[in-house]
This record gives sequence, C-alpha cells and structure tokens, in this order.
Amino acid sequence: MKKLEKIAWDKLNGLIPAIIQDYATKEVLMLAFMNREALELSLSTGYTHFYSRSKERIWKKGEQSGHIQKIHQIFLDCDKDSVLLEVEQVGVVCHTGHKTCFFKTLEGSCSSYEALNTNLIYGVVDRLYPILLERKDANPKTSYTASLYQKGENAIAKKIVEEAAELGFSIKDRRKEDIVYEAADLLYHSLVGLAYCDVNPDLIRQELIRRFGLSGIEEKQARG
Repeated sequence: MKKLEKIAWDKLNGLIPAIIQDYATKEVLMLAFMNREALELSLSTGYTHFYSRSKERIWKKGEQSGHIQKIHQIFLDCDKDSVLLEVEQVGVVCHTGHKTCFFKTLEGSCSSYEALNTNLIYGVVDRLYPILLERKDANPKTSYTASLYQKGENAIAKKIVEEAAELGFSIKDRRKEDIVYEAADLLYHSLVGLAYCDVNPDLIRQELIRRFGLSGIEEKQARG
C-alpha cells in the first residue's frame, strides 16, 4: 500500500507503536505494535490487527474474546514513527476484563469500575500465564510462585522434573484422581518455567499446530 510509505520504517526496526483510542470518548484503551503486514490487514479489513512480540505472530484484536475493534480513523504522528487509531470497541479491551489496559496506577491501585468476568472467554492457560508474569514483582515471602522465581532456574527445573515423575508414577498405578492432580501440578510448574523465560504459551500452541498431519517419526527425523 502506497500510504504505508509515509511511515519512517527505517527508524522502527519493523514495528510501529499503535495507540488505540475510543473514537467517541477519546479514552486511551491500549498500546500495541504493528508491523507492515498487520497495518495492511487493519487497513484492508477495517479491524485492528497487531504484531505480538511475545507470541511472535500477527493477531486480530478479539480473535478469542470477540471483543473486536472497528477502525474509524488512523492518524500518523509528526515524526512518522507512531500511529493513533480511533476505534469503536466491542466489549472490553483488556484480557483482565477492564475496559482499558490502563486501569492500574504505579502505586498499584485500580480503577473503581467493575471489570468484566473473563473466565468464560479465555482458557485457563491464557488466564494463568499473565498472573504468573505479574508474580515476578510479588513478595517471595507471601507468593509461592515468586519464591520459585527468586530461587532461579535450577529450582524451577527441579520442580518440573519432580512433578513429571509424580505424574508418571500416578499413570503407572492407574490412579485417575492422582493423575489429574499431578498433571495440574506439572502444567502449573511448566507454565512457571515458561514465564520465567518469557516464553508465551501461544508459541507452544503454534508448534503443536505445525505438527498436525506430521507423524511423530517424521517430526523427529526433521529435527535431525
């Protein structure tokens, strides 16, 4: 698209900051990033698309929740290195259920309005992973997850190995209740490990999707 050439891509390392604003109230809703393809998709479809640095892919806002953003206008700033999009927001913006991603002050206090319960919108992994990231700033004396982060990768890896062994023994003994319990423990500690390394679970989903239609033998041979 010719209009994209107005952007100073040479200063941006391929990603332009995008401020999202409610077109009616002018409230700032979120900040995200777009690469050229995401911006082209936004322009051609009329709905916001972004590039996720953690998921390492393009995503359409609301692809899971249905809380899409219809674009009314796009503005380019004077330095040509950021854009502002005025949108009509369907539902809420933040995965936490708040109407804007800017709902918490630096001191930690939150906005007084009631947030939407997103438990029925997002899966447990999508809800748990951001919480685990937040626990990096928590007190290790009051947060088990924070205490694991404080101990470092060796402690985290040891817990994953321990939980995997306990799950294996439960499977060997065919104890259904124990299998469920130990599998939940293993998933939790694996997610702690991913969060510790800033690896978004969506990358694992993408890898599993890549393997569909590929036999396990073929996949192992491809690695070699």
